[in-house]
Amino acid sequence: MTAQRRLVLASQSPARLGLLRNAGLAPEVIVSGVDEDAITAPTPAELARVLAEAKAGAVAARAEAAGALVVGCDSVLELDGRALGKPADAEDATARWKSMRGRSGVLRTGHCVIDTATGRSTSATASTTVRFGEPTDAEIAAYVASGEPLHVAGAFTLDGRSAPFVEGIDGDHGNVIGLSLPLLRRLLADLDTPITDLWV
Repeated sequence: MTAQRRLVLASQSPARLGLLRNAGLAPEVIVSGVDEDAITAPTPAELARVLAEAKAGAVAARAEAAGALVVGCDSVLELDGRALGKPADAEDATARWKSMRGRSGVLRTGHCVIDTATGRSTSATASTTVRFGEPTDAEIAAYVASGEPLHVAGAFTLDGRSAPFVEGIDGDHGNVIGLSLPLLRRLLADLDTPITDLWV
């Protein structure tokens, strides 16, 4: 019997870690330290993928990731053709919510998996449409005051205080939280690693 492969998550997101753990995986966390603001791409979907590749690549290059499968992810909300990551401050978060309410955006999450044992890698972007409700100005102010939207792409999350302000989604729920497990399974399969081999 071969030893189980190490899985490394190149992200400090507790939501991504929780998704992987709930799916029977036990990743180690190594934060990439990539400067996201220094990376650009022609479209939001491409930006999400390039950011994921940068994060996974930065961690895969480190000695402590030797022999591991490294997973990098990054999410942006596409609205009016623009990629919205984490808001700059409370004022930005408030303006975002006022522009999003009653509308739909597309949450794009780039995924990259690097097998440091072979040097092979694969990447793709998952997309989920998010239909926003119409929170009042007072509700938006209370939400921004909670501090939560300052730490998440698009200034919202499905598994937190903003959940009542999201009317529905079309696509993968996990992708909006931060990681698409079906896409991760396909990317691991591209690298000849069944996801079930990583269960603990």
